[in-house]
Amino acid sequence: MSKTDDTVDVLVIGAGASGAAFTWSLAKDGFEVLCLEQGGWTDPSQYPPTQQDWEIHRQTDFNANPNFRRLPEDYPVNDEDSPIAPLMYNAVGGSTIHWSAHFPRFHPSDFRTKTLDGVAEDWPMSYEELEPYFDLNDRIMGVAGMTGDTAYPPKSERQTPPIPLDAVGQTMARGFDKLGWHWWPSDSAILTAPYDGRAACNNCGPCDIGCARGAKSSTDITYWPKALAMGAQLKTYCRVREITVGKDGLADGVLYYDADGNLQEQKARAVVLACNGVGTTRLMLNSRSAMFPDGLANSSGLVGKNLMFHPYSMVTGVFEELLEGYKGPNGAAIVSQEFYETDLSRGFVRGYAFQVARSNGPVTTAQGGIMGSRIPWGSEHHDRFRNALGHSITIAVIGEDLPELHNEVTLDPELTDSDGIPAPKISYSLSENSRKMMDHGIARAGEAMEAAGAYDVNVIPLLRAGGWHLMGTAKMGTDPGNSVVNQGGQAHDIKNLYIVDGSVFVTAGGVNPTSTIQAVTLHMADEFKQNARHMGG
Repeated sequence: MSKTDDTVDVLVIGAGASGAAFTWSLAKDGFEVLCLEQGGWTDPSQYPPTQQDWEIHRQTDFNANPNFRRLPEDYPVNDEDSPIAPLMYNAVGGSTIHWSAHFPRFHPSDFRTKTLDGVAEDWPMSYEELEPYFDLNDRIMGVAGMTGDTAYPPKSERQTPPIPLDAVGQTMARGFDKLGWHWWPSDSAILTAPYDGRAACNNCGPCDIGCARGAKSSTDITYWPKALAMGAQLKTYCRVREITVGKDGLADGVLYYDADGNLQEQKARAVVLACNGVGTTRLMLNSRSAMFPDGLANSSGLVGKNLMFHPYSMVTGVFEELLEGYKGPNGAAIVSQEFYETDLSRGFVRGYAFQVARSNGPVTTAQGGIMGSRIPWGSEHHDRFRNALGHSITIAVIGEDLPELHNEVTLDPELTDSDGIPAPKISYSLSENSRKMMDHGIARAGEAMEAAGAYDVNVIPLLRAGGWHLMGTAKMGTDPGNSVVNQGGQAHDIKNLYIVDGSVFVTAGGVNPTSTIQAVTLHMADEFKQNARHMGG
């Protein structure tokens, strides 16, 4: 094992949405910070949308599921005991390389579910406290949208205008209007005009498999260039095996495998985890020692517990008119949050959102899209294909997942990655509340489709390949017996160990979490800096 003599002030593990934001915040204020990332830099010129066979890459080497992708920097996940497969991407930029950049914020009510609805717990921070960090993050990332959405408190001006509704958005807007339901152009981390030296979106479509133009706001082109220019260090292809602890009970560094598979040691005065709700748990549980036999900072027994996804149901309508839904950002048109807040007359607590998505490209259409019903060969093939391509709209019903102890991440006793590190095992089931919520959402989405003019409506009750959002496995709180970290991300058990990713979420909300993850991260970074200065660091 190779050991460096350099002890860094702050060591961040993970270069995705949260790790990039945390590193930038510290670097701009003069802190010495090193980030280790198990993936590498991606080459935008090689993203699948630059190639004619881009749809094949989505199903193979650019698949969102690491178990399908199997790149050297990936690790396997045992998801046999879960109806939802966790999705993630390892690279500088993390899963922001491999996302559709839908960018809503959590609602004020999401931070007060216990007070408002008697479920889960209130967060130790509020929407109002996070609002300046939402705004700061929007400026760094670059957001397309428009102010005035009645589902939220007033927001600052968006950096660029909203993504055009086009025929898809206009069609669904008419349906929502007919029913008298809320809708709004979605906030998207996608530029519609030049901003911060980056180009505007050209509406090529498949944002989730990489944006060669730099219009999509992945952190490799937003936070990281700024952080590196201010002196932050970033090492790639470094797979961390465990966090090491000194005799004083404090974290003192990590052991990691470099690109050649050699075991290295890096010492640090503070260690920060930003590896997502699965990866962070995996690392903490693998950092067992005589001092921490149940895993690092796990005196509460909650490390890995309360895993929250967002269950997704997909409702697809087919229309007579050509909508050209393959044009424009695939995951972002309009949203409706008509059923977001609790109404007990519906038979469940909390709520869900509608995310209106565009349609598929030609290969996916021929394969039957998300429904998987292939267009048959034969004399009717071309007519069936023409009637399908560009004629559909999908409403994704995204439901709030409440925390439950039995939904968890543990270490698999047999499965390992290529370096022999135990793989995570996911155990997850949908609650009765979630099932009722999703059934309600499916029924209402069907009504919206019919109101918009769809002549055929198809449903996927639960999308297996829908585990993009990984939250709750190291939740924050004020009680060390009932939480893993405090509101600053500081572990209750180890004062120089911090967690700043979606693991710390107390509840999941009913919208995509990345904007809120980054706002929480920036808030925690400021608390970290204040504590360090107070301690004379």
